[in-house]
Amino acid sequence: MSLLEVKNLSLSIHGTPILQDVSLTVAPGEVVAVTGESGSGKSMTALAIMQLLPDGSETTGAVDFDSEDVTRSTEARMCALRGNNIGMVFQEPMTALNPVQTIGAQVGETVQLHRPDLDAESRTAEVLERVGLAGISPRRYPHELSGGQRQRVVIAIAIACGPKLLIADEPTTALDVTTQAQILDLLVQLAQEDGMGLLMINHDLAVVANMAHRIVVMQNGAVVEAGDTPVLLNAPKHPYTKALFAASAHQATLPDQTALQPLLQVRGVVRDYTLPRTRLFAPPGTHRAVDNVSFDIPRGGRVGLVGESGCGKSTLTRAILGLEPVQAGEILLDGQPVFASGAPNLAVRRKMQVVFQDPYGSFNPRHRVSRLITEPFHLLETPPADRAARIAEALSAVGLSPDDAQKYPHQFSGGQRQRLAIARALIIRPELIVFDEAVSALDVSVRAQILDLIADLCGQYDLTYLFISHDLSVVRGITDQVMVMQHGMIVEQGDTNDVFDAPKHPYTQTLIEAAPKLPRTGS
Repeated sequence: MSLLEVKNLSLSIHGTPILQDVSLTVAPGEVVAVTGESGSGKSMTALAIMQLLPDGSETTGAVDFDSEDVTRSTEARMCALRGNNIGMVFQEPMTALNPVQTIGAQVGETVQLHRPDLDAESRTAEVLERVGLAGISPRRYPHELSGGQRQRVVIAIAIACGPKLLIADEPTTALDVTTQAQILDLLVQLAQEDGMGLLMINHDLAVVANMAHRIVVMQNGAVVEAGDTPVLLNAPKHPYTKALFAASAHQATLPDQTALQPLLQVRGVVRDYTLPRTRLFAPPGTHRAVDNVSFDIPRGGRVGLVGESGCGKSTLTRAILGLEPVQAGEILLDGQPVFASGAPNLAVRRKMQVVFQDPYGSFNPRHRVSRLITEPFHLLETPPADRAARIAEALSAVGLSPDDAQKYPHQFSGGQRQRLAIARALIIRPELIVFDEAVSALDVSVRAQILDLIADLCGQYDLTYLFISHDLSVVRGITDQVMVMQHGMIVEQGDTNDVFDAPKHPYTQTLIEAAPKLPRTGS
């Protein structure tokens, strides 16, 4: 018997169709994955199940949970179900958690609200232990935890009352591969041990391929294919499912390197942070974020940097960009120091640009594209006389129209905004570009397009870049050399294929084993 049965669910918001005849089932102890691109209706299906739809929503069909049609339930009844019988894990834990409450208080609040018969404090300790946070004090605040630990707290809140159904909406998108593997294993373990139905929403087939019993593929608000995981993976029938497979396994074709002269030279860089005092008169401690790091990036080189959150990637990147002072070592760009007399060398820093993970967050929403992508010109003493031509050239280079210069960021899709971010980085023709998790938040098909774009730009502009990502499959397809970072040190580096095919360091082996892998299709 099904625990959850969605039957011919259709949804419109202010008259705009969102979902069309969506049907799926989840049995107790079963893991069902819903996959598809952004805008396919995955999250709206989850919100319809939870009855958390926005004003102006109209639905037809039924959502039977435990033999009760929740589409006909009152809000008071849904409040009794949410958090108690149905739990939900959201994508971004920092927005799901209250920053001014301790993690123990937030877990305990759910218990107090729905299960007053239980001792909230002991139940909180029990649940935190179940999700792998036994050594973490419940008096800590969300900002004191790592990304993986915060996600475990969100899971603890969702399972605190022993729900029959757990909905996980993209719970691992921003996590590194080892933390992602741990969270996925934890969710599957909870479903098995508690007989809990798990509805897993994810845009990447490779992530859910080894955990789901069944997969539901959505496109444009409708289910286009569904079936048992082995059957669907080995013989996908719908063209859209086949396209998702192709995009998940996609690797860009990089042009050959034309020169190998050193451009960026990092020599023995050390970066320490001062820690708070543990006692009133005790000397402050230090944390070494970057520990004696040395490497070269040749002109025209495409180098990847991988490692878990907290390994020092971001600190090293800020040092390279001249945004973070170093205690020892030197960083040279084209033979010139990034730091001169302990201060950033602005003339050198102007030769580098960054493409960030979230382009929408790095753009001023009130400015038009023509203003946004010319921001690097403000670093220069005088804007170029051919400013309009440079804007048109940059937009055309990234596959957009020169007419897009008059639009605002909200008028573009996520992939198009990332193209704008690349255009902004290209417009002053920098010596070095840093891609900081530039494709981690994108759908697999959009990600494939952006990687192909970067490969094409390598041929046009002979790009030199440092590509930082937690997705090993992406790094493998877009770099010639790769460095693996752990505890502030480069533990392994070399040719990308050599490192990935025959890793020597145990940490590299662990990363590769933890990375999600998509089986080959039979088609």
